[in-house]
Amino acid sequence: MTRHEAREQAFAVIFEKSFNETATFQEIIENAEECGLVKVNGFASTLLKAVEENIVKIDEVITENLVGWTLQRLPKVSLAVLRLAVGEILFNEDVPTNVSVNEAVEIAKTYGSPEDASYINGVLSAIVKKIK
Repeated sequence: MTRHEAREQAFAVIFEKSFNETATFQEIIENAEECGLVKVNGFASTLLKAVEENIVKIDEVITENLVGWTLQRLPKVSLAVLRLAVGEILFNEDVPTNVSVNEAVEIAKTYGSPEDASYINGVLSAIVKKIK
């Protein structure tokens, strides 16, 4: 499995969590694996662990950089992509930030709309500028 595919798997779990807030990531993964829908590898697990353990901080960083939206009003696809990317940017030093941003935009193009991808690119660019 490529890192891009691992990110897509992690995205799917984060997206599912937005509909099933009481479930843990592990419960979502187990249910999806039983159905053959998701196969989470080590890299995807690392990303999911970072998001799950740091969701409050991740949401704070996203909220501080939203323009014209609130966290609650964001499309669920956009929110899941942003959580994945911000978690990777803040808590995975092995991946360059530009790779995380590009991967997030590609996932948004696949699962969201062109507007989602553009908006996500803008939000992540703002976050990266503040971090550096």
